Amino acid sequence: MDLNSIWFWLISALFAGYAILDGFDFGVGILSLFGRSEKERRIHFNAIGPVWDGNEVWLVTGGGALFAAFPKVYATVFSGFYIALMLLLVALIFRAVSFEFRSKVESQIWRRTWDFAFGFGSLLSAFLLGVAFGNILIGVPIDAKGNFIGTFFDLLNPYSICIGLLTVILFVMHGAVYLAGKSEDELRDRCHRWAQNTWIYFTVLYTAMTIWTWLASPFLFERSPGNPFFYVLLSILIGAVIVLPVLFKSDKFNRAFIASSVLVAMMIGHAALSLYPRFVPSSVDLNYSLTIYNASSSDLTLQTMLVIAAIGIPVVITYSFFIQRVFRGKVEITKESY
Repeated sequence: MDLNSIWFWLISALFAGYAILDGFDFGVGILSLFGRSEKERRIHFNAIGPVWDGNEVWLVTGGGALFAAFPKVYATVFSGFYIALMLLLVALIFRAVSFEFRSKVESQIWRRTWDFAFGFGSLLSAFLLGVAFGNILIGVPIDAKGNFIGTFFDLLNPYSICIGLLTVILFVMHGAVYLAGKSEDELRDRCHRWAQNTWIYFTVLYTAMTIWTWLASPFLFERSPGNPFFYVLLSILIGAVIVLPVLFKSDKFNRAFIASSVLVAMMIGHAALSLYPRFVPSSVDLNYSLTIYNASSSDLTLQTMLVIAAIGIPVVITYSFFIQRVFRGKVEITKESY
């Protein structure tokens, strides 16, 4: 395990943490589009209001680590995915400001506008993240110099669009489980049904996309048969999928949220294990792929960053657990609520 490998797995862990934490944020936001009353929509906002901005720290940390440890990957991905990332940024901005703006004017039209910004911003963000991840799995058009030679519309291929749809379904299930634990009565029952239904859709689509991935990107499975970690992660992933409906049926939503979080982490881990040591496969020629060795910073940079990460990452993890514990329990709407 050299420095390059350590940073590959650290960055993968940071993005997995982001997918878990901001994933349920996105899911709650998407579900807010189906809120049936002003009170329900306020519950959606206040369920994640105290934690959503802290959750996005994981994205900033992961992006910063990627920039410092693997600058060529950062440069190629951000230039090639520029339009998609700008759309993602706009969606995240509108989603963020909706928390602050919706209650500033006593107008139904004003509030419903920012309610829509919150819901649609969450939907678009989840979808675009899934599309970007799908393109990484299927390969990105990169030439021998590591330059992106495709267009924005090349990114909108059928495979990546389906991965985007799968991501939306996964986050809706994740968010429904979280919101069920934060709400009561009719909204809680409806979240229960959302979680059960999206679990079915997720299971079917994930199975189909696994087969499609095996056909479209066989290089991802080259090392799998001889890697024991592949089977460990796969077993945990399947176990999480199986246990979720059992927990739904018994109304154990806190445990279901943990299982859902494990499922998200195992999906990211499984994909990372299949990509390793490539970071961004090239669809032009796999020999042109950006790997943890041809796209990394110097050993001195990686060593220095590792010292900083050893201090900073535990702080981020501790804060995330602390803030979730402080704001645990059901949502209570007060004058100070969003």
